[in-house]
Amino acid sequence: MAGQGSGGNVLAALCSFFIPGLGQLLQGRLLMAVVQFVLATVLWFILLGWAIHLWSVIDAALFKPKGG
Repeated sequence: MAGQGSGGNVLAALCSFFIPGLGQLLQGRLLMAVVQFVLATVLWFILLGWAIHLWSVIDAALFKPKGG
């Protein structure tokens, strides 16, 4: 996928909007995907999951691959 603002990042951000971490998974960032999904799932029970959910969308949208 290309850099920030690319169609791939838009798609990743949309995926993360529906399921936190899914956009990162599409970008090949397994560890970040798992961290965001688990944090969002756990924190939704104490009403803070929205913060992780929002972080997931923004992180997917602004991701710039290294070297490329």
